[in-house]
Amino acid sequence: MDTEYGYGVTRSREPRRHLLPQALRAPFEARTFREFGYLLLSMPISIVLFVWAVATVSVSAGLLVTFIGIPLMAVALLGCRAFGVMERARARLLLGVEIAEPQPVRSRGGLMSWIGGVLKSGVSWRHLLYSVLHFPWALFAFCTTLPIWLTGWALFTYPVWQWVFPMYAGQAGLQLYGDDHHNVYLDSPGEIALTSLVGLLITLAVPWLIRGFAMMDRVMVIGLLGPSRLEERVTELESDRGVVVDTSAADLRRIERDLHDGAQARLVALAMDLGLAKEKLTEDPEAAAKMVDEAHGEVKVALQELRDLARGIHPAVLTDRGLDAALSSVASRCTVPVQVEVDLPARPVPAIEGIAYYTVSELLQNVSKHSGASRASVDVWRAGDRLMLQVGDNGRGGADATAGSGLAGLAERLDAVDGILVVDSPRGGPTTITAELPWRA
Repeated sequence: MDTEYGYGVTRSREPRRHLLPQALRAPFEARTFREFGYLLLSMPISIVLFVWAVATVSVSAGLLVTFIGIPLMAVALLGCRAFGVMERARARLLLGVEIAEPQPVRSRGGLMSWIGGVLKSGVSWRHLLYSVLHFPWALFAFCTTLPIWLTGWALFTYPVWQWVFPMYAGQAGLQLYGDDHHNVYLDSPGEIALTSLVGLLITLAVPWLIRGFAMMDRVMVIGLLGPSRLEERVTELESDRGVVVDTSAADLRRIERDLHDGAQARLVALAMDLGLAKEKLTEDPEAAAKMVDEAHGEVKVALQELRDLARGIHPAVLTDRGLDAALSSVASRCTVPVQVEVDLPARPVPAIEGIAYYTVSELLQNVSKHSGASRASVDVWRAGDRLMLQVGDNGRGGADATAGSGLAGLAERLDAVDGILVVDSPRGGPTTITAELPWRA
């Protein structure tokens, strides 16, 4: 499989320039109002969710001595999971958090299997925990942010509505202190200006308070309503297993096609030529000798194709002498000069060694076919428990692993073994592609 460079133009979006600094823009940004709206909505939602969780779980727990308590507990947990769907959607809309859906309830069919799946699911119990813990947090966030937000804007705009006090309340201004003998009102120009300044400072500080509270909500939603790390790992391994199976099937199809169209076809033609030579051996020895000579040339070509095919599967030099010699052999077949530097204290496991060989081979094929480079380099070293590969060239650049090219397939292969492929290829070059694999010695 040839990996191709995607020489497309990638347009980068430049950051927007603002006349005001971030601290002055924060009270008026859409993000502030979205997160503030999330905190305000959390209060009534958390009350309903808390009441549901406590009431249903308490009743079902009290009825566990009977058969009714078990399905009631499943219904209680299912209700919490239903609220979780709404909470994830609300977090995506207002907090900008992309949360993957957790694993659904697994059952073998039938009501009792479904009830058992709900009760045994860690997702269900984490949703219940969220229902209980989110209520006191939502109450605290609501009772903190709303009064401070209202106070800040009220004091900031005090010069605008200060006239209400003498006209309708019969007092000079906002009362700061008062008892039976002494009253202090904010009515002088200096006091009004100072009040507005204090309100401005509170108003500028409130968005950061809101964002801090919203960050805590993000942590709770992601940690309790999203898939656990174990579930994510299982899903990742299942996906990687599919990639490995598909890649292996594609390799087998490629080998079968190469054998059928290459060496096998030549051997069939060779057998026919030798049969004709055998028939002419007594009648026309010279023609038979010429046909045998041609067949000898075909044997050499077929043997070379078989060697190339075997080298593509797993070269003998890699097994016998390791990555240094194998990559030097690959580099010698590249159309541009390649400098190879391999600094490894030992050999990794054969599987990782084979993937590393395959990765460098594909990247050097890219250099030969697509880069237009005049020189290239290959560096291999160990960093901790990782095997690092880096292939660079001074070509035209523009390689993109996300453009649906063969680089994307190569990245999937590496990801199947917990590897990483990083492409740094600006338009005009140079190109540096770094692969990271687990060592697993």
